[in-house]
Amino acid sequence: MEVTAEERQQAEEQLEQLLRGQGSEVSGCDVGLDQSKPATLRKNVTYIVCAVIFNDTEEVLMVQEAKPDCYKQWYLPAGRVEVGENLEEALRREVREEAGFDCEPITLLLIQEQGPQWIRFIFLAKVTGGTLKSLAAADQESLQASWWDRRSALPLRGRDILRLIDCGLKYHRDSWHPVTLALDMGCRHVLQRLVLVYVSATDRIWILLIRTPKAHLPTAAAVKTHAVTWAANMVVQEAMPSAYYDHDINTLGVFSLQHNGRHHGKTDGVCFNTLVALVPDHVQRDEDGKKVEWTPAVTPPPVENPRYVWCEVQKPTLKEKLLEKTKNTSLLPIHSLY
Repeated sequence: MEVTAEERQQAEEQLEQLLRGQGSEVSGCDVGLDQSKPATLRKNVTYIVCAVIFNDTEEVLMVQEAKPDCYKQWYLPAGRVEVGENLEEALRREVREEAGFDCEPITLLLIQEQGPQWIRFIFLAKVTGGTLKSLAAADQESLQASWWDRRSALPLRGRDILRLIDCGLKYHRDSWHPVTLALDMGCRHVLQRLVLVYVSATDRIWILLIRTPKAHLPTAAAVKTHAVTWAANMVVQEAMPSAYYDHDINTLGVFSLQHNGRHHGKTDGVCFNTLVALVPDHVQRDEDGKKVEWTPAVTPPPVENPRYVWCEVQKPTLKEKLLEKTKNTSLLPIHSLY
């Protein structure tokens, strides 16, 4: 079944909105809701915020831990989002408590996740006030803060932060994806909204839509047994089961994310607006498992579920922008730690 002219226009308008880094209200969830519970801080989800902050000489802000299990070790300012906070409020509070500084987030650098129950949001931020915390101000939050030149010996709580610091330094020197901060839009579950694209060998490009009731970009709930981005796999499995094992489903990055957090248990969720590529597996096999010659497809795999439909992007400027994103992946990355 083909999309109507009206459906194509509505889909392209929603797509343009996401490409500009804006969001779109979550009016429902199309896939996986029966396997998901509303996100509730301190009950079934934990969000961590982490700050990467440099001074004028590219030293990075570090804090010395006061917790017994990592006493006197050093780490980036980081901590849990508390009930009633949004992500940026949590970041400002953690930096103030642990390092003594007021700060302003510049952009998200990276999102790391272990399923919807644990998600870490790494920010690049800048100091806007306050004073560096000294040992005289030591408390349960931290012992002190210091600027680290990244070369001097320093007992680290975990070496995972070295990658985060490198990521921050790379963006600090050359911003390689658009500034991305959480949009103040409520969401009840942890969701992935999919701009799921199929690109042919001749650079024709399609996006997958779902018709329930109006054609729109599909949203899928994250389930606690899998990575957040597994939601994309659930959509493909439902839409075109015969093609599922012959294609890779790659979440290329995040256009924007939506979170509010003000109403406990009602807006603690996050909606990740993501670009996902459906890519044919170039190694094809017959029924006996023998390799067969791969022939590039000129159209996407057929949809087998009447709820879904492919929509070819025809607006030239939109097509160009979307193709560029699929090839250069200049988007906020989201990485699974599973």
